[in-house]
Amino acid sequence: MDEVFRALADPSRRRLLDGLNERNGQTLRELCAGLEMARQSVSKHLAVLEAANLVTTIWRGREKLHYLNAEPINAIADRWINRYDRRRVHLFADLKSALESETMSDNDFVYTTYIRTTPERLWQALTDPAFTSQYWGVTHETDWEPGSPIAWKMGEVTMAGEGQVVLEHDPYRRLAYTWHHITPEFAKAVEMTDEDFETTSKEPLSRVSFDLEPDGDQVKLTVIHTGFEPGSKIRSMIDDGWTRLLSDLKSFAETAPEFKQTEPAS
Repeated sequence: MDEVFRALADPSRRRLLDGLNERNGQTLRELCAGLEMARQSVSKHLAVLEAANLVTTIWRGREKLHYLNAEPINAIADRWINRYDRRRVHLFADLKSALESETMSDNDFVYTTYIRTTPERLWQALTDPAFTSQYWGVTHETDWEPGSPIAWKMGEVTMAGEGQVVLEHDPYRRLAYTWHHITPEFAKAVEMTDEDFETTSKEPLSRVSFDLEPDGDQVKLTVIHTGFEPGSKIRSMIDDGWTRLLSDLKSFAETAPEFKQTEPAS
């Protein structure tokens, strides 16, 4: 958290975050164009923001794109919010909302968090139904082979359908699959309105990926949810869900006794 506070203390770095909040996924050249700073200075400020996990970078082809990351602000709010007066609470809430809203201008969702565990155990937490059911309330029925169908089960509700498949399965490194269909059973279970069900059930399937990267005694986890059409109703619904889910995953992987004592699957 010290790095986060130091990063936010500099007005130039706050301007960079403001710029990304207005339009996410910018290149270094685009960020420089909106600031009266030399390219080298912007690069140094971005390095500080990235080190503090306030900015996540993704390579797309030859371009390095920069995105806001809300996880450090969530961590600050979770740890300190009860110790601040009402005025400061509102300041944190405004900043947290700014970082979480419109996560990416091209409709993608990108989120990076650091979890104190091993890649093997985190992989198990992401793929083993005995564990996903505990922090997510969802299990996946699949053999995890790329191209294989993947059914989502939420209690008595099963979400399955054409195109709902595993996309990538590289143990301890990268996992990707298509998001589930919005079925009548799912809509009823989550008390979705008829209008929202009609809208969301017509949307094409989106895709989610999990990238795991060891970092000392932690794992850097980057989640990217992509493939939304402009104006997607599902896209507008996932921000809060993903933020809560990844916070629950982090807590589970770091503290749950039944998880910490279980040996990773081979």
